[in-house]
Amino acid sequence: MAATRYIVLFRGVGGATQLPVKELRAVLGEGGFQDVATYINSGNAVLTAPSGEEAVRAQVADLVRAKMGFDKAIMVRSLNDWDAMIAANPFPQAADEPTRVHVYALEREPAAADVAALQAKITGTEEVRVSGRTLYLHTPDGMGQSRFVPKMEPTLKLSMTGRNWRSMLALAKLARDE
Repeated sequence: MAATRYIVLFRGVGGATQLPVKELRAVLGEGGFQDVATYINSGNAVLTAPSGEEAVRAQVADLVRAKMGFDKAIMVRSLNDWDAMIAANPFPQAADEPTRVHVYALEREPAAADVAALQAKITGTEEVRVSGRTLYLHTPDGMGQSRFVPKMEPTLKLSMTGRNWRSMLALAKLARDE
């Protein structure tokens, strides 16, 4: 299998849970991954590996659990998948409001009934679209004002982690070594 460039997203980094980027880069590099880079101190890495997405996720999870004591959900997407997530963004306002459009990597595709239940829970100005293993969220009033966001994971019954539009583009650029 040819080597693939991946974006690795760690869920729940920040506040009391830190994942120091210098140590993270070292742990991933020593674990056999190539061209490891990190983006800001909030659980984002890019790396190259010859294995598939699930094998990369499992290996990263094992490494950070053993070496750094980090034991939360990790989402992995190939650069091709990442580009597709960006291209499929249903919210054109992302260009002008990059901190109000968020893209979530889901651990798996949610059940249609759970997506419908999530849509029914919107009571504010938020808009949400789910496509496969990706959830797009527009928060016109900002994330800090949203009462909807905490309902997403329990309603969809899966783990997820999101990044704002600015971070989505920055990670794509970093993955390309631009």
